[in-house]
Amino acid sequence: MTAAKRPVRTRFAPSPTGYLHLGGARTALFSWAFARHYGGTFVLRIEDTDLERSTPQAVQAILDGMQWLDLLPDEGPFYQMQRMERYRQVIAGMLAQGTAYHCYSTPAEVEAMRERARAIGAKPRYDGTWRPEPGKTLPPIPADVAPVVRFRCPQDGVTSWDDLVKGPISFDNSELDDLVIARPDGTPTYNFCVVVDDWDMQISHVIRGDDHVNNTPRQINILRALGAELPQYGHVPMILGPDGEKLSKRHGAVSVIEYDRLGYLPEAMVNYLARLGWSHGNDERFTRQQFVEWFDPRHLSRSAAQWDPKKLNWVNAHALRELDLADLARRVAPRIQQRGGQPDATDLPAVLALLRDRSETLEDLAEGCLLFCGPYTPADDALRAETLDTAALALLRDFSIQAHGLATWDEAALDALIKALLKAHGVKMPKLAIPLRVAVTGRKHTPSIAAVLALLGRDTVLQRLDATLAA
Repeated sequence: MTAAKRPVRTRFAPSPTGYLHLGGARTALFSWAFARHYGGTFVLRIEDTDLERSTPQAVQAILDGMQWLDLLPDEGPFYQMQRMERYRQVIAGMLAQGTAYHCYSTPAEVEAMRERARAIGAKPRYDGTWRPEPGKTLPPIPADVAPVVRFRCPQDGVTSWDDLVKGPISFDNSELDDLVIARPDGTPTYNFCVVVDDWDMQISHVIRGDDHVNNTPRQINILRALGAELPQYGHVPMILGPDGEKLSKRHGAVSVIEYDRLGYLPEAMVNYLARLGWSHGNDERFTRQQFVEWFDPRHLSRSAAQWDPKKLNWVNAHALRELDLADLARRVAPRIQQRGGQPDATDLPAVLALLRDRSETLEDLAEGCLLFCGPYTPADDALRAETLDTAALALLRDFSIQAHGLATWDEAALDALIKALLKAHGVKMPKLAIPLRVAVTGRKHTPSIAAVLALLGRDTVLQRLDATLAA
């Protein structure tokens, strides 16, 4: 597909009624990548006309989520509530041109029309009572009814478009009733605001969830009535949970910011979300720059994507290993502090180099780092009784004596000392390594014991070892 005919302008238009959910984040990502790929403009628009459900906190949650993913807009955010006067001007123009009209049918009367249609097997819809037609006499205007404004939808022909994702889609206009575009109090409705916004903001391409497919013919017809240039539409299928059902909280976190709290990297989340419904050959992992370079809507899938927490963990684990250690330390340090640890009390990059091959998230790493910079808790009586028998204590005494005399305190020297002791005593590694772990860390399981002892430092190791032997 080519985007040369018109400057590329995409938009992400969430409703601030909660958090930025994963499906919305993926839509934002695809729209952002499309604009970046073609050197276009990415617009953020906040659809906040639902006053009962829209909150400042929800707006901030959307902005925070996009900030975390680094999906920063080129323009916006724009707020629909600040554009009310513009919507009213367009509606007034449509009323004057006859492409919209006042309808005085009450909600109860409209529901009765729908019931009558259902009774004869027809599609439930508004019956056009107040629709102006040549030679038609409209009912008397009731004095006590505030009217809605309806769009005068074409009744013949079809509305069709070549969807960027799904291919050709058509709707018979006879299936579309006259949409309410303004409520009795004059506030415009969702489908109308979207149209005016896309028109005014010169949106060239709309990428959104396929739950909007049924809205598209209505929006196209309104745009045509306004004489506006149509954007190209692309509707991406929803994200399903691991069980094949619609993704929801029962499958785990569905808020983007929740994944930040859980210790996932934004670059890993971008990588994973991109692969949910888009592909570039068999490439599973790629940089943000590669994603922008490769992005093509023709490679968006027509099938629903399935959320796979294990795959996300795999992507995140690989991303952790590729980070510069100083950068990784900067990201992990606040999480260590939240756990009561002191990241400055150790060589944090060296600790992370030891731990990250066995970790999947920043939270895993922060927890592991407490071994080196968190509060020390000696082994309890049960663990001591299990692991520190007479033979083990003898090995520990010998290790302590020789460790006090080491010229250098590093992993290589400690590893050589441990191997020499194993040979001298004729025992296998666990006979010394486990007692050392218990005595020095209070734990039975740690990474490589020589590496742990080296990172803890001579003074800490010998002090804890001597205390264990003196107990």
